[in-house]
Amino acid sequence: MGKRRKAREVALQFLYQLDLHEVDDPASQEAEFWARHPVDPATQAFAEALVRGSKQHQAKIDQLLAEYAEHWDLDRMAVVDRNILRMAAYELLWQPDVPPKAVINEAIEIAKKFGTAESSRFINGILDRILRERRPATA
Repeated sequence: MGKRRKAREVALQFLYQLDLHEVDDPASQEAEFWARHPVDPATQAFAEALVRGSKQHQAKIDQLLAEYAEHWDLDRMAVVDRNILRMAAYELLWQPDVPPKAVINEAIEIAKKFGTAESSRFINGILDRILRERRPATA
C-alpha cells in the first residue's frame, strides 16, 4: 500500500472520530489521535492536510453531497461513507494537482475496506457526478 493510501485511511479514521464526537476543529484532537495512530511524518502531513481541508470546506461539501446523494439525508448516511465522500470531494474540488481518477479509485478502495457492500458503488456514483459537474476544467 502506498503512502498516500495509508494517509487517506488514517485521515478517514480521524474524520470519523471528529464526526462521531461532533468536533469541528481537528487541532484539538491531533496530539491524542497521532499518539494512537503513529505514522511517518510525510503520511501524517498529507493526512492532516486532508482532514483540515475536509473540515474547512465541510459546509460547502455537505451541501454538494446533499444535492448529489438524491434520497439520502447526510445524517442517515453511514458515517464511513459520509467521511470518505467529504475527503474525496475536498480532493476533487480543492486539490486540482491530484488526478481525479486517482481520487475516485482511492475512495472506492477505501470504501471496500471500511464500508459496506454497497458503499463503493454509492460513493463512485456521487463522486463521478461531482467530477463531471463541479470540478473546475483544467487547461
